[in-house]
Amino acid sequence: MSDLLERLRGRGWRMTSQRRVVAEVLDGEHVHLTADEVHARAAGRLPEISRASVYNTLGELVALGEVAELSAHGRAKRYDPNAHRPHQHLVCSGCGLIRDVHPTGDPLAGLPAQERFGFAVSEVEVVYRGLCPSCTAGQPGA
Repeated sequence: MSDLLERLRGRGWRMTSQRRVVAEVLDGEHVHLTADEVHARAAGRLPEISRASVYNTLGELVALGEVAELSAHGRAKRYDPNAHRPHQHLVCSGCGLIRDVHPTGDPLAGLPAQERFGFAVSEVEVVYRGLCPSCTAGQPGA
């Protein structure tokens, strides 16, 4: 059973066939699918699943804090099931590929106290941007 399915069962979340297939589609490392991609994959497993069921399930999973919703500069929102594993993201500026990364050290260490303006910082979000190997290969001089 997937990590996400285990967490949802532990919460007593009612597991319909539609909810189960959405959770199964989201299972794995480096999963950052759009709602349309989730729907396409879910429909491959459960042909009668509606787009509305997928969107509603994704909304519930985000509200529960079990899935993170990512926005990547003008691209469709993506859904990350690794909401309980601290990580940052590496995003390709060319094709939009997203990979989970786990930098070492405290991300707050680079923010001096005077730059916090009295905020009690509870979360840090860092996004690394660049070109993936596939997009770099298409660059002149590569």
